[in-house]
Amino acid sequence: MAGSLSGGSRAAGPRRARILTTPYDVAYDPAAAPDLDLARSVSPAEAAILASGLAVEAKEMPALIRRVERRMPADAAAVRAALIEVRRRGWIARLSDLANRAGRAWVRRADCETAAGTVTEILPGEEALLAALDAALANRFRALGPTPEAALEAVVAELTEAGQGAGALSPDRHAQLAREVAAAFGLAGDASLPFLEEVGKQETRRRREVREAETAARAKRREEVARLRAWEKSLVEFRELPALLGAGEREALRWIAAGLIPVARRIPQRNGREKWEFDPADIAPLRAAVPQWREADKAAVEVRKRGPEAPALRMGKGAVAAIARIAALDRYAGHFATARALNRRITLVTGPTNSGKSHTALDALAKAENGMALAPLRLLAHEFREALASRGVPASLSTGEERIPVPGARHLAATVEMCPFHLPVDVAVVDEAQMLADRDRGAAWTAAIMGAPAREVYVLGAPESATQVRRIAALCGDPVEEVSLQRKSPLVAAKAPVGMGDLKTGDALVAFSRRDVLDLRAELVRRGKRVAVVYGALSPEVRRAEAARFREGEADILVATDAIGMGLNLPIRRVIFSTLRKFDGEERRELNAQEVKQIGGRAGRYGKFEEGVVAVLAGGGSPEFIRMMMEAPPLPPGDPRPLVQPDADIVANVAQEIGTDSLFGVLARIKRAVLRPDDPNYRLADLTQAMAVASAIDGVAGLELLQRWTYALCPVDERDNGVARLARWAIEHGAGRGVQPPNAGRLPPPEKASRDELERAEKTHKRLVAWRWLALRFPQAYVAREEAMAETERLDRWIEDVLRQQRRAKLVA
Repeated sequence: MAGSLSGGSRAAGPRRARILTTPYDVAYDPAAAPDLDLARSVSPAEAAILASGLAVEAKEMPALIRRVERRMPADAAAVRAALIEVRRRGWIARLSDLANRAGRAWVRRADCETAAGTVTEILPGEEALLAALDAALANRFRALGPTPEAALEAVVAELTEAGQGAGALSPDRHAQLAREVAAAFGLAGDASLPFLEEVGKQETRRRREVREAETAARAKRREEVARLRAWEKSLVEFRELPALLGAGEREALRWIAAGLIPVARRIPQRNGREKWEFDPADIAPLRAAVPQWREADKAAVEVRKRGPEAPALRMGKGAVAAIARIAALDRYAGHFATARALNRRITLVTGPTNSGKSHTALDALAKAENGMALAPLRLLAHEFREALASRGVPASLSTGEERIPVPGARHLAATVEMCPFHLPVDVAVVDEAQMLADRDRGAAWTAAIMGAPAREVYVLGAPESATQVRRIAALCGDPVEEVSLQRKSPLVAAKAPVGMGDLKTGDALVAFSRRDVLDLRAELVRRGKRVAVVYGALSPEVRRAEAARFREGEADILVATDAIGMGLNLPIRRVIFSTLRKFDGEERRELNAQEVKQIGGRAGRYGKFEEGVVAVLAGGGSPEFIRMMMEAPPLPPGDPRPLVQPDADIVANVAQEIGTDSLFGVLARIKRAVLRPDDPNYRLADLTQAMAVASAIDGVAGLELLQRWTYALCPVDERDNGVARLARWAIEHGAGRGVQPPNAGRLPPPEKASRDELERAEKTHKRLVAWRWLALRFPQAYVAREEAMAETERLDRWIEDVLRQQRRAKLVA
């Protein structure tokens, strides 16, 4: 039969290429192929490729066949388009290599992909590929800002965020980048000279300022390290202590055990013991307290003769005023003069999630003439404000990055860190007291509970928080009334795991990373479910919008991180853990009982779901583990001493005492000496990030010590180069120049957004939060507040629109 492809026959008509029986190992060139018998049959896709007349390399054939099969019936144009797709990956790699060889650090893989996507030639030369890359870069540069100056600044900032800032761009490379940006904005030849000269001057100045700041910071660190070493050399051993105090060895040992004599340094020995060293400057003032201590010893002996021993904490509270006068972190409660001047009473309201703790306290707050509600998150501060408004009580708002004053309002809703310690009120509410144990923010709860200037302080928290709240109340001398609440609806553990196909409307699926949340979302969308998501990187506004979608029935299932464990009252039928292990910043471990109760407790909604169910996804762990954690009794914290951290007054006092202007030196001394690890009442919060910021900005000219301390408190993500960014902003601030807010540039349509683009928008939003936080404290340097707010709102809308996309688009591919 004419045109037969059966072996052994010769086809009539035009010459055809030989179809080999071996794997593709030669180039397919129909024009050069001899008119030979066909050794085997070919698929329609292969036939279309051969009929197209295109030269195809052997290694390209498998991928090309697959793409042509999806286009069948395929003509020559379809085959050509498929061949371009196959070769595009090679063009991307080639462009990346060319950019690397040329030192163009600003070229991203996404730029190469965009450029390769515009190439329509089958065999483009290097010149054509580079022309496509230049066009893609020009489009990106124009999207980054309205002017070449803004675009250049944005590109340099992008490189800095990726750890490729000024150190990676030599002056020549920076000049090359400037020329490319100028060309993107239509500046060529003589027209570009003013721009290039100005940005060249700015870059030279910036490099000089960074170099000077780094040099000054290194010099200060060396000076402070030398100061610390000199202090350590001045320390004396225990055998010299009795003579310094005018006391006996046994007395000294007893007073050390009682926490009255500070041990400056403990040095572990090979025999398992410790060598104690003491600071003579600290010991000398204590000699005057020795008679008082001896009297206290006699009184303690009398108490033991009469009956039960008096609480050690009460004795320590009376005696501790004689020690550590430099910073007084060991008598931290005394810092809050307004609170100490009031006759405070603490009402500790404990109970599991969905037990009505907030409702009880807010009712009391609304009835008061004035008061404040302190929440752990900006989102919950907004909810407190709305809850007061629903009770007919107007309230102002104060969070780290925003202020909303309400004329005539006598109530305030705020985040815990914004507690106004010098504004006396009738009632204060401090929520989520279990955060006292949080290593990053626990010190803020210590300060809020100790320093809330209210006659009636309601402290709300999980039962696990009771031990530390009682301890704080004792340190403050405040009486405590305890109220224990029970859940309004029962909470039960599911007996069997839940499969992905068994998820139902009203379920909340919990994961412990952004990546896992988006992966689970993608799978559920693929299965036809409508999904809302909540995770930590989302702004409060987006979280509220996603929660509203779930609450109002626009989404069937909520996929969230443990961010739902705090606030966000939602009608959840079941909480289903995707895994029973999480990474906590240091290690991957099993969930503890408090986490299971706090997160799982979001299941069940009084009046809608009379029973809450806590389960685990199939393959994620054992239902028996969940049951055990839910039945476990509340555990007291491993170390019940509340966390404390220095404030501006303490930083200033220590700096004056040790005679330094170095923030790094002040924090190092506080960490090493001011509050000893053996203090009986308090423990020092982690100062690692604050010291990293101090080390980076200590050499910045034009910033005073307390201004640098403010920078050290700014909420930034070290994993996102937050410290380096703060240093860059601080240099601009110190030089008297305005600090421009971050900008995400042009964003793709939400339906075409990739995960990388979503993450970039989320990171920009977080950087704007830090910028706005600083703008409230340094308005003269961070002046573009309206611009920053507009960009924040634009990102909120865009991210919300991206997450609303429910079809399987690039975001979930």
